Amino acid sequence: MSLYFYINLAIVIFPLIFSFERRIKYYSKAKSVLLSTLSVGALFIAWDAFATYRGHWSFNPSHICEIELFGLPIEEILFFVTVPYSCLFIFEAILYFFGDSRIFSPNKWLFVGVGVGVALILISFGFYSKEYTLLAILSVGLSILFVSFFSVRIFSSRAYWIYTFVTFWLFFVFNCVLTSLPVVEYSPSAISGLRVITIPIEDFMFNFSMLTLYLAVYLWARGSSRVK
Repeated sequence: MSLYFYINLAIVIFPLIFSFERRIKYYSKAKSVLLSTLSVGALFIAWDAFATYRGHWSFNPSHICEIELFGLPIEEILFFVTVPYSCLFIFEAILYFFGDSRIFSPNKWLFVGVGVGVALILISFGFYSKEYTLLAILSVGLSILFVSFFSVRIFSSRAYWIYTFVTFWLFFVFNCVLTSLPVVEYSPSAISGLRVITIPIEDFMFNFSMLTLYLAVYLWARGSSRVK
């Protein structure tokens, strides 16, 4: 087994063990988790495959196995399964242990979200010479627009912001490992060069877009346009 495989295992092991915990009952949400993972995961795997093809990043052969799918190491594909499974479990745990409340009016956010989303989309094209930077900023803008129009109440949810805070720090820890070894190496021509320790700033945008969309689709699949 490769190092990247064991990183995936570390990401998912705790949620797997507690999936049948009787209070959270994460197993009962399996269909919603699967739909979110397949739909959003397909989008980000396509981005990943495109970025790898374009040379935005590459994978250190010392830390991956030789099996590939869509031009990506199988561990990278697995990443788009272990991450949503674990992060959506965290969201359910937050709902159970901390509950939820509305922190501002969703209608007010709609105007803010549209404005921020459009502004980011326009800003992204200013980085046309740095393709990953362009795509990362663009993804945040599009994600904010999508959620603002279709699931605006998510952004007014206290649980969403706790979820974002918790998963941010977990992302930070695991991505530090991936980028410091490194498992993933980035082309200087594709990124801005701004990093937090070893993590390109673009990865934070990628993470925000991905986890926000995973949650939005998950809640939609649960038949809820808002967090309860």
